Amino acid sequence: MEKKDYLIARELKRKLSEVVKVVDLIVFGSRSRGDHDEYSDMDVSIEVESVDKGLKEKIADIAWEVGFDNFMVISPLVFTTDEIKNSPLRSSPILKSITEGGVRL
Repeated sequence: MEKKDYLIARELKRKLSEVVKVVDLIVFGSRSRGDHDEYSDMDVSIEVESVDKGLKEKIADIAWEVGFDNFMVISPLVFTTDEIKNSPLRSSPILKSITEGGVRL
């Protein structure tokens, strides 16, 4: 992952931490692999202890603000710890891709 992308992801995590306890944040996809182009978005997996519709909207707003300030689209996927550990999601291809190919901050 490029330094610029790492710094943007750190800024995102810092701003998210002001409104929610971030259990884990992982950048995945083309930005983590380094095969992105100038128009690629930043895919981010955000693990929180619990979430509701209002918090998901706040997370999306923060991702948009950080992306806007850095001329990048940030695409957040929000999961709870329970979903990752105890639901069928734990066996999903997307979660496997995130954990195996992502960059954890």
